Amino acid sequence: MKSKIIKIIGPCLLLAMFMLVINKSNAQQPIPVPDSHLALAEGRLLGINGQLKPGVPPSANFDLLDWSLTLPTDLNKDNKADMIYEKPLSDGFELSPLFYTAEDGGMVFACPNEGAKTSKNTKYARTELREMLRRGNRSMKTQGITGNNWVFSGTHGSVKRQAGAIEGSLEATLAVNRVSTTGDIKKVGRVIIGQIHATDDEPIRLYYRKLPDNKKGSIYFAHEINGGDDIWINLIGSRSHTLSDPTDGIGLDEKFSYKISVESNVLHVTVIRQDKPNITRSLDMSESGYFKNNQYMYFKAGVYNQNNSGEPRDYAQATFYYLNNIH
Repeated sequence: MKSKIIKIIGPCLLLAMFMLVINKSNAQQPIPVPDSHLALAEGRLLGINGQLKPGVPPSANFDLLDWSLTLPTDLNKDNKADMIYEKPLSDGFELSPLFYTAEDGGMVFACPNEGAKTSKNTKYARTELREMLRRGNRSMKTQGITGNNWVFSGTHGSVKRQAGAIEGSLEATLAVNRVSTTGDIKKVGRVIIGQIHATDDEPIRLYYRKLPDNKKGSIYFAHEINGGDDIWINLIGSRSHTLSDPTDGIGLDEKFSYKISVESNVLHVTVIRQDKPNITRSLDMSESGYFKNNQYMYFKAGVYNQNNSGEPRDYAQATFYYLNNIH
């Protein structure tokens, strides 16, 4: 009897061990954090050097030649949000109370709930920078696979040769000064403070959200599958409109930093707060559809108000103290 049991158990045990090996090999492996994020000092905000000057236009404190600015205004009555291109932006443009220099030298972005949109398909208004790698070279087209935009490393070699860069990082230090407080509770308090925009979709939208009854705000991001749905990832708190004060949340006027990177087709996001542990999340984008030959990328930063309800003059505002796009 004993020998028969051994003969039965033996093959079963081998099968179980085989299935264990298969399952382990199919399990999602942890994504290693790249050196560019591991090297970020714990609890030390990025780019804070005390050299920002008050009383001057934002371009006197920040290199804005490789950015354009979208405003929630339509001064030329073309039914589109006004755009300030690289050279005028870097030559001292300012427009209070939407875009100006604060008393501490920071670069202020403010956007009301109601304002001009960039297109018929856009729901929300913004005061937001758009990366322009051409740095004022108007002979180079803004859209498309050109020297003005960048691509993922997984794209075809011919596409990479036409692009202005392959992958990169966006670093910022800022404080959110105000969020919307009126309107649809599912939209109240939301603002996008950093993005990677692709041809049509967004590999990342980085959000700050603070609800009216909370003292602290959350940080989270959305990764949009190209032509598909969003994947939501929490960094601090969550995007819920019913959340009580998030544990270890970020208050209004509290400075913090973020670093968004694409390296080897992987998205990495780090949030840094003064004297606190850094928080990093990574996401493999190899199945997200951004390697197609028509897909180009650019960074965005500023205030993209995610509330189009409530009082029209209700608004969101953030002040940036450091901004750097790296390729």
